[in-house]
Amino acid sequence: MNTVDTLVDFLNEIDGQGYKAYKGLRGTWSFPDFTLHVDHVQGDPFAEPSRVRVTLPAEMAALEDDVLTSWSRRLGVASLLAKRFAGTAQATVVRRGSGKSGLIEIEAPGQEVMAQTAVMVGEDGTVEARFRIGLPARGRRACGPAAIALLTTDVLAVVNQSLRAGSVGHEDIRRHALANEDASALRAELTVRSWVAFVAHGARLARKSGVDDRPLLEKGAIPFSTPAGLTAEVDLPNAGKVNGMAIPRGVTLIVGGGYHGKSTLLRAIERGVYNHCYGDGREFVVTDPSAVTIRAEDGRSVAGVDISAFIGTLPQGQATRAFSTPNASGSTSQAAGIVEAIEAGATALLIDEDTAATNFMIRDRRMQTLIPKEGEPITPLVDQVRSLWETWGVSCVIVLGGSGDYLDVADTVVAMNEFRPADVTAESRRVASELPTGRRDEAPRPIGAFGTRLPDPTSVDPSTPRREAEIKVFKEQSLVFGTETIALSAVAQLVSRAQTLAVGRGLLLARTRFMDGQRSVSEILNLVAQTIEEGGLDVLDDRLVGDLAQFRPMELAAALNRLRTLEVSSEEVGPPEAAPTDATGAGF
Repeated sequence: MNTVDTLVDFLNEIDGQGYKAYKGLRGTWSFPDFTLHVDHVQGDPFAEPSRVRVTLPAEMAALEDDVLTSWSRRLGVASLLAKRFAGTAQATVVRRGSGKSGLIEIEAPGQEVMAQTAVMVGEDGTVEARFRIGLPARGRRACGPAAIALLTTDVLAVVNQSLRAGSVGHEDIRRHALANEDASALRAELTVRSWVAFVAHGARLARKSGVDDRPLLEKGAIPFSTPAGLTAEVDLPNAGKVNGMAIPRGVTLIVGGGYHGKSTLLRAIERGVYNHCYGDGREFVVTDPSAVTIRAEDGRSVAGVDISAFIGTLPQGQATRAFSTPNASGSTSQAAGIVEAIEAGATALLIDEDTAATNFMIRDRRMQTLIPKEGEPITPLVDQVRSLWETWGVSCVIVLGGSGDYLDVADTVVAMNEFRPADVTAESRRVASELPTGRRDEAPRPIGAFGTRLPDPTSVDPSTPRREAEIKVFKEQSLVFGTETIALSAVAQLVSRAQTLAVGRGLLLARTRFMDGQRSVSEILNLVAQTIEEGGLDVLDDRLVGDLAQFRPMELAAALNRLRTLEVSSEEVGPPEAAPTDATGAGF
């Protein structure tokens, strides 16, 4: 194996040569405390930086045994180390020439804790970090002395300060490990107790801003308080007994005046499908991991989705059993989103009236009188939300401030007043009884069979004229797949660039290995998930890369469904055989 001395000799030798001389760096280099693997060398100082890995043996990482005892503990540790690496690298980087010379960067996680390839912690305590470096150049020639400083001083400093337990702090590492394990244990309780979500007493839900997901800690930020009537207690392996609000399965409304915290609560529930790091404020806010946020999305494409339970025959005789359009309206996009989510395995839907289509959510008595049902193809959600739960076992959590018609179909009602929740279920039933709406239920039938879709593999083409497969990401909201750009800005639970890139690679895996024109969307999603479960995220790329993060089948489905070239054939599928027929309340 090459040593540091060999590395220094090589870099001195190529000083002043053409930049491609750096190609000789590829391979493995042994440092006193770690091993450096150079997997890819950039061809130009302005090109994508070089990909490298560092592996620390357990004795050098020096992680204590108790943070390695479970998968969830190791994930918590890996997330912390990746953040620490990113911060240390940013503070350490010295510009060492032209282009990206001197760069050290890693795909840092956000507030969510999930499997990722930037930093991985093994059961035996070994640590591997995958990151990018900009090899120094003078113009377009190799700069040996600067490269020596980058690799033997800068990288060494970043590794020592961010990946070794003594530098990071044993207690800080332990807090992150235990918090993540507790969150995973709490999530397991959701299924056992038939909850959609749990929000801990004292949780800090407010964020710094719309573009900064860190907690708002300023004076005046109000911690979450548990409302009487929805209080539950869980016993966690490390934190012990934790109290909070349990949202039962069924139909739940979050109501209240404007700016009183309805959407803030729903946003926390939305992100609760993922664990959060220690200190985030939402460590013990967890949600059904299959919950999906549904929004109206004007202009998106829809391919062969059966929206007939919500949208009847459209003008000019357009059928909706296998609805396709390159330009969906708010109502048709929201209907398609619900059906697609169920197809992907969702058992809970999260809806905020602020981002929903009004005509899809409600049609009041006056409008029913003015426009008879025969002139309105839309069956509003208020008339099908009970069927979603009772027939399909799909719960809904809905934020409402402008329509009381949903009080007739709710199992649980939570009112937010100055960011403090109250259980007003009994009061809402009294109001619904004393003030009947007089509107007619317009559902033609309970939601029965949906059409299941079989993707045509030729319509999912990752190639470009120059490449067999082209997968790129612009931030977390735009995925380039072949010659198509998939807009994902409305996919609320896609939270990072690494996650979006992994979705793109997952779509490529689905296309190359599982799409045959005979398998359904749900079968393909399950096969991709199973493949990743068995082989880890590295199955998504032939290279060893550090910019992939865990995703759910729901986000993979969202990308596939928004691919404008997608074509499908359809077959009919019915609801689950044993869908629940009861909830915390029975509806009224």
